[in-house]
Amino acid sequence: MLPTSPSRRKAVLAGLGLPLFAGCASIAAGGHPQQRITIKAPFAMPVIAVPDFAASKRFPITDFGADPASQSATSSAITRAIAAAHASGSGVVVVPPGVWPTAKIHLKSNVNLHVEKGATLLFSERPEDYLPAVLSSWEGLECYNYSPLVYAFECENVAITGQGKLQAKLDIWRVWYARPKPHMDALVALYHQAAKGVPVSERQMTGGAANLRPQFVQFNRCRHVLIEDISIEDSPFWVVHPLLCKDVVIRRVNIRAHGHNNDGVDPEMTQSVLIEDCVFDQGDDAISVKSGRDQDAWRLGVPSRNIVMRNCRIKNGHQLIAIGSELSAGIENVYVDNCHFDHADSRVASTINNLLFVKTNERRGGYVRNIYVNNVSATRIAGGVLSVETDVLYQWRNLVPTYERRLTPIEGLHVSNVTVGEARFVCHIKAEREMPVKNVTLSKIQVKKVGDTHILTENVHGFINQG
Repeated sequence: MLPTSPSRRKAVLAGLGLPLFAGCASIAAGGHPQQRITIKAPFAMPVIAVPDFAASKRFPITDFGADPASQSATSSAITRAIAAAHASGSGVVVVPPGVWPTAKIHLKSNVNLHVEKGATLLFSERPEDYLPAVLSSWEGLECYNYSPLVYAFECENVAITGQGKLQAKLDIWRVWYARPKPHMDALVALYHQAAKGVPVSERQMTGGAANLRPQFVQFNRCRHVLIEDISIEDSPFWVVHPLLCKDVVIRRVNIRAHGHNNDGVDPEMTQSVLIEDCVFDQGDDAISVKSGRDQDAWRLGVPSRNIVMRNCRIKNGHQLIAIGSELSAGIENVYVDNCHFDHADSRVASTINNLLFVKTNERRGGYVRNIYVNNVSATRIAGGVLSVETDVLYQWRNLVPTYERRLTPIEGLHVSNVTVGEARFVCHIKAEREMPVKNVTLSKIQVKKVGDTHILTENVHGFINQG
């Protein structure tokens, strides 16, 4: 295990029951100005507190030597500006208009990275610029991997704001999308390490041709997180990944990323989240709620809960919202309201599949309960309004064995006020006989054209279709 800090642990991660790691120390823990957000949901939604930097001192990166002609100078300037803002107790690191090449950015507590309108942070395509390895995870398994392009670890009151852009150069990451055999071999090795309880500190995944692409933005074990107004374009892997966090607001964010595994937002083992007024144009799911994979998640034991997504537009993507398949610590209390799925860009083929997709398998365990989708529309989708599959293993079925069989209880899926132009089906639920899905409600579902069986349910108890 890594060294721990009991006081830091208590201040940042109280109530989450998270593992103990050293990280960003908070200078003004509990004293930073915050805005409190009250949210209506079909369940008791806690008030979310996020940082307010309105009165904070500003730290322009140009004051620290940033140079649009030099990645080295700009990257060093950003690091120094973040350190100065953190040392002052609270600060806004300002990226002015222009294109600014940079390597990794590591945020600290009480710091807002503010990218002004007309500014672009252009992130290096060189994997070596994201070393040394940091504590992260890959598809639900903890490991040490290349640093996410923007990374915060054990921080409080941290933000990314502004009407500028974060953009990833894809030269190398695009090659890594292919996931050749050495990459899959590395993932198989990581799977075995996690299943056998190998310490996370020994799971080093940056050697050889493992090629585990980093997330674009990862907040890891953080509290009071705000991402607001920013645009994000292209990504090596998942785009925004709040991992083991509490109190997260993602507001008016515009994401366009069509690479492999380019989900928009992946809240994982994260609680009290608001995603609102965003635009998603994805190569994978718009939102994918996760809670870790198998033995790692059972060890950590932190469910994802109290997550609200509202007033969002999805231009493209596989699912509006996916639950799983990495859900081994449990997922509950998720509410999607007033979100609309369309495909308006004729230059990119539509990949729209399902509105709500719950997926798991015999290795996951965990649970799913209290998922609500309301007031949603879509144009043409390849799947359906609701899809539940409990035997989703993809290539893992034959790559690795089942160390321990744990089925996933799924209960309380409620979908209402949905309008779809064309779909293959309305609702398909395929559950295990020994673990039926329970309490599913469809209400006011209108699909103008259905190409397959409207409703198919296997091993479902308490299915209500109110038309």
